[in-house]
Amino acid sequence: MYERFYELRERPFALSPDPDYLYPSRVHREALDYLRYGLESHAGFVVITGEIGSGKTTLLQTLLRGLDAQTTVGRIVNTMLEPRELLETIMIDFGLDPSGRSKPIMLRDLAQYLVDQRLAGRLILLVIDEAQNLGLGALEELRMLSNLETEKSKLMQIVLVGQPNLRDKLAAPELEQLRQRITVSYHLSPLDADETANYINHRLRRASNGAPLEFPRDVTDIVHSRSRGVPRIINVICDATLVFGYAEERRQIDTDLIADVLVELEATGVLPPLRAAAPAPVPVADATTPVPAVAPPVATALPGAVLAQPAAPAFLPAVVPVHPPAESPVAAQTAARRMLEEAHARAAALDQREQAISQRERELADQRRVLAEEYRLLRTQRPAAPPPGPPTPGAGAGTQGGSRPGAPFAPVRHETAWARIKRLMAGHTRSTVEEN
Repeated sequence: MYERFYELRERPFALSPDPDYLYPSRVHREALDYLRYGLESHAGFVVITGEIGSGKTTLLQTLLRGLDAQTTVGRIVNTMLEPRELLETIMIDFGLDPSGRSKPIMLRDLAQYLVDQRLAGRLILLVIDEAQNLGLGALEELRMLSNLETEKSKLMQIVLVGQPNLRDKLAAPELEQLRQRITVSYHLSPLDADETANYINHRLRRASNGAPLEFPRDVTDIVHSRSRGVPRIINVICDATLVFGYAEERRQIDTDLIADVLVELEATGVLPPLRAAAPAPVPVADATTPVPAVAPPVATALPGAVLAQPAAPAFLPAVVPVHPPAESPVAAQTAARRMLEEAHARAAALDQREQAISQRERELADQRRVLAEEYRLLRTQRPAAPPPGPPTPGAGAGTQGGSRPGAPFAPVRHETAWARIKRLMAGHTRSTVEEN
């Protein structure tokens, strides 16, 4: 749609996760480092959390793309599953047939498969996306599967990826044993203002065919303020900005254009109205309040990483400082549904606008062809000469354009016809050749 206008190879802000467009921000680089460390250690679970649209899936696909051929990957994205259904899904993803088998037989077949893969020198990685949808029973089933191990390492490495309420679910008392098996945990925080500017222009450079288009810093600051640094919302705003700029033939992106885009996105429901965040209460310590001692983190071979301490009462081993979610699980689920509805509404609105623009372009092309043909015919047309004889009184004033008898083409008449053509080209009127 707007790719040719802005000299782009493809849409730089498409919502589908594409590892080619991953911007290596600080948090994404750290998350990749901890993911690789967790996989290379072959010990326990790896947990990655982040807000809706924070780039978890893109990060995951970047990780999987970098794995060697000796790693067999099973990936589950539909997680509304009961414990037995989860086991069956895992077997199917690894190419095993669970049909007609009891649970003990399925567990035996899966264990035999994992042993055969290890003997062949292959590693098994199970990635579960949207893990916050798993029930407590399904999570406990995963813990039991993690017991399949050799004397030195696990037969299957498990990565759980989900929204912040996954951390709330893992904090349940029933999952204490699972928590003790979590080796690495990381939370993807939103982009700051500088990272938002770099993220936007990084994607524009990746998609450019020529001199890359750039969003000025004052524009990216507005995008950051409205999106709160969430990459998916940044993509929604920037893609709509390019659509609006193309429709108005504006090659430079400025604050006036981005303001119009935000008004339109809010009016159509693609973006919810911006709500001011409530200030956090400031705790007031009194002299009798004891100050809890904080144990220093234990460093590992990976710079900045911290392993889990089984005896620690805290939830999840802290690889980096993890910010607690600002919303309750119910609010997070509501936000997820709202984001899904917004994505559908945005896609429908953009499709409708694209169709309208295409239709308008076709109409203008047809109009230009008709007017060009009318003009060609008009230039070749000559007025018929009047019969000879004395002019009648007032003939000079009454004759159209005041032309003399026998004149090949009246200059004033030619000027009037050209004015008519200019009006036709401007779209103010349409006339047939016979009227001239």
